[in-house]
Amino acid sequence: MDMHTVVVGTSGTTAEDVVAVARHGARVELSAAAVEALAAARLIVDALAAKPEPVYGVSTGFGALASRHISPELRAQLQRNIVRSHAAGMGPRVEREVVRALMFLRLKTVASGHTGVRPEVAQTMADLLNAGITPVVHEYGSLGCSGDLAPLSHCALTLMGEGDAEGPDGTVRPAGELLAAHGITPVELREKEGLALLNGTDGMLGMLVMALADLKNLYTSADITAALSLEALLGTDKVLAPELHAIRPHPGQGVSADNMLRVLAGSGLTGHHQDDAPRVQDAYSVRCAPQVNGAGRDTLDYAAVVAGRELASSVDNPVVLSDGRVESNGNFHGAPVAYVLDFLAIVAADLGSICERRTDRLLDKNRSHGLPPFLADDAGVDSGLMIAQYTQAALVSEMKRLAVPASADSIPSSAMQEDHVSMGWSAARKLRTAVDNLARIVAVELYAATRAVEIRAAQGLTPAPASQAAVAALRAAGAEGPGPDRFLAPDLAAADTFVREGRLVAAVEPVTGPLA
Repeated sequence: MDMHTVVVGTSGTTAEDVVAVARHGARVELSAAAVEALAAARLIVDALAAKPEPVYGVSTGFGALASRHISPELRAQLQRNIVRSHAAGMGPRVEREVVRALMFLRLKTVASGHTGVRPEVAQTMADLLNAGITPVVHEYGSLGCSGDLAPLSHCALTLMGEGDAEGPDGTVRPAGELLAAHGITPVELREKEGLALLNGTDGMLGMLVMALADLKNLYTSADITAALSLEALLGTDKVLAPELHAIRPHPGQGVSADNMLRVLAGSGLTGHHQDDAPRVQDAYSVRCAPQVNGAGRDTLDYAAVVAGRELASSVDNPVVLSDGRVESNGNFHGAPVAYVLDFLAIVAADLGSICERRTDRLLDKNRSHGLPPFLADDAGVDSGLMIAQYTQAALVSEMKRLAVPASADSIPSSAMQEDHVSMGWSAARKLRTAVDNLARIVAVELYAATRAVEIRAAQGLTPAPASQAAVAALRAAGAEGPGPDRFLAPDLAAADTFVREGRLVAAVEPVTGPLA
C-alpha cells in the first residue's frame, strides 16, 4: 500500500485524493475540524430524536413509508433494517477500486458535518479503508436516485459486521471475521445513521473521477497515434498550424493540434504525397483529428467541472444545516453526474471510431499510398494486421451501443414516491466498459501505425524523432515490429498495456516536451 495519507475535512475532497485512495491504497484520516463538525451535528440530531414531533429520517420510516412515526425503542432496529433490506444488489461483483472510491466519497460527505452521523461511525469507515477491507458490492441495485442505494447499503452492512467483504489478501470472508481480525468494532447504528450511510451519489461520482483520469491519458495517447498515422500515410502537417486553429478557438482542438505537431516535428515523411495521384487534402479521419479529439477534450473539461462541484458537495437527505435545522431535499438525484457520464461515453465512442478509420486506411493498399496490403510481410502468404482491424471494429461497434444514454431512461420506484430517477450508476458502469474498449482501440491503431512507420523507414524515409521513440518503446514492451505472420494476440495485449499505463505518452515526452 502507498503510505500517502489523505486527510478528510469538512469541505469536500479532490479528484487526486479519490484516485489515491481508490487505486493506490492511500491511508485516510479525519481532520480535527471534521471530528468537531460531526460531533456538533450529532448533538442536533440527538435533540430532535428526543422530541415527540416526528422528523424524517430521525424518527420516521423512509421513502413511501415516511409517514410512520417510529418509537424510540425501535429506532436502532429501524436503522439496521434499512441497511439490511437495502443491501439487495445482484450480479457480478463491482471492482475493488470502485468500492473503495464509493466508501471514501461517502466518508467525505459524512465528514462535512451535514449528515448527523457520530464521529465514531466516520472513524470506523476510515478504519475499513485503511485495513484494506472491501465490501462485496454487486453490479445491479442502483437507480441513481436517493443515492446509489444498494451499493452503499452493502458497504454499510460491512460496517455493521454483516455480509461479505474482501480482505487485503483478496479473499472474501464474512465481514464480522475480517473486522475482528483487524481489531475493528462493528458499529451499532443510531437515529439517522443508516439512512445517512446510503443516501448519496458516491458510486457514480467515484467512477466518473476515475474515468476522467483514464480518458485524459487516452486522449493524449490518441493524439500521438493520430500523428503516427498521419506520418505513415504521408499526410500533411500543415493542417495542424496554430493559426488555423486560432480562428476556430475551441480549446481542446488547439491542444490536440499542438500535441500532434510536436510529435511530427522533424519528420521526413509528412507532406510528400508520393503516389501517382497526389492528394490536395488528406481524408477526414487524418485531417480532422484535432477537431474530433479536441471536442472530446472539451467534453472532458466540462465533466471535470461537474465532478469538482460534486466533490465539494454534501449529498444526503435530510441534511443538518449550520443553523441547526434538519431539512429534506433532493440533492441525492444523480442527474448532474449521470449526464456527463453519458456525454463521456458518446465522445469515447467517436474517438474510437476515428481511430479505427485511420487503422483501416493504413491497411488498405488502395488508400495507404504505397504501404503493403494489411501491412503484411508477404501479402497473400501473410494476412498481416487484417484481423487486428476486425477486432478493433468489433470494439468500436460495442462502443456505439454503449453510447446510448442511460440518463434518458427512468423507471419509477418506492410506490411512485421516487417517480423520476437518473440511472447514473448504469451510465457509470457502461462508461467503464467504454474506457476499457477505447484503450484497446487506441492500442490497435498504435500497433498498426508503428508498423507502417517502420515500413516507411525501410523505404528510405526518416520518421520524426518522437515517432522513433514511440516505436522503440513499444518494441521494448513486447509488441514486435514488421515481419511474417505470428500469434498476434500477445502483441496487441502488450500494446494495450503500454497505452493503458501511460507509457506511450511517457515515451514521446522526452522528445516533444510535456503533452497536454
